[in-house]
Amino acid sequence: MLTLATVTPGEPEIFASLQGEGPSTGRPSVFARLSRCNLACVWCDTAYTWHFTGDERPHRGGETYARPANQLAMAEAEVARRVLGAGADRLVLTGGEPLLQGAALARMVGLVKESRPDFHVEVETNGTVAAPAALDPLIDQYNVSPKLAHSGNPASLALLPDRIAAYAADARAFFKFVVANEADARTVLSLRDEFGMASDRLFLMPEGTDSATLRERMQWLAPFCQRHGLRLSDRLHIHLYGDTRGT
Repeated sequence: MLTLATVTPGEPEIFASLQGEGPSTGRPSVFARLSRCNLACVWCDTAYTWHFTGDERPHRGGETYARPANQLAMAEAEVARRVLGAGADRLVLTGGEPLLQGAALARMVGLVKESRPDFHVEVETNGTVAAPAALDPLIDQYNVSPKLAHSGNPASLALLPDRIAAYAADARAFFKFVVANEADARTVLSLRDEFGMASDRLFLMPEGTDSATLRERMQWLAPFCQRHGLRLSDRLHIHLYGDTRGT
């Protein structure tokens, strides 16, 4: 069984859209959003996947969510069926932190690949969890988003040297750092140098859940990326659909 987030109570967050971030921006994709996360970002825009009633970890919105209405268990075969029927040839596994459910994901993705060997599978991960041996060969692309200090997570939990080094050495992995100011961006430069991250696989993305904030931060972030040879990621889905579920 996989534990999924919901769009509405009882309806899993499996949906077709355009990828809004990182190296696959603009590509038609089917998304499956998994529930639960091992980190707690204060600015997380999917807090309904982890900030359940009774969870005292801080979040700037302050709202907590009823677990029964925001979480749903579904058989791997049914998830695979919905993915294959969504009309795309690219699957994005997102969350939450999807790799917390690596064993069940391996079974689900295996069914997808068995039916459609050409199906492209991406995992969006915070970079603290390794894919199990059964899942890793089935993944075509890792979108790794390590969390910096402004996320509210201590580095001892969010920036694990062994995991970052492993992803930096994996040609399938792209790094995407959420930044709010130039100090965050300069921290990324230090991490790039420390772990040998390839600049052409390293994106900076402004933190924000509305177009005005994203555009404001792009004003300094775009020239910063130019100066340092990094790639810039927008949040296309925010401009198109706003900060909404199932988009």
